[in-house]
Amino acid sequence: MGYRALADLTVLVHLGFIGFVVFGVLLVACRRWLLPLHVTCAAWGAYSEFTGTICPLTPLENHFRQLAGQAGYEGGFIEHYLWPLIYPAGLTPSIQVGLGVVVVVVNAAGYALLWRRWRRARLQSNPTPSGRHAS
Repeated sequence: MGYRALADLTVLVHLGFIGFVVFGVLLVACRRWLLPLHVTCAAWGAYSEFTGTICPLTPLENHFRQLAGQAGYEGGFIEHYLWPLIYPAGLTPSIQVGLGVVVVVVNAAGYALLWRRWRRARLQSNPTPSGRHAS
């Protein structure tokens, strides 16, 4: 596999990671074992947005691009279509904080709904002897 392909693969992994950070709670609803992984990834995503920390995937991709002899991002589907989704033009620190807030709010709401669903399912499967559900 060439360095350009590795750089493109890194961008795809980065995009997938971002999708998992924002929407991973939907996967957790079906695959509860993903909960610790998703919470960790969502925390990292929010932290990196709040602090302006650069994701390690970014320098990795740039390293592969340099090894491939590329200086820019011209040409190719990955660079033209996916790159602007990951790094929108005009990204400012205040926009990054806003993105961090979106990550926190979306995931907090998703986990609140999941918790209610899991709690309701547990209560329905463990009724008390009097026929009432445990609280």
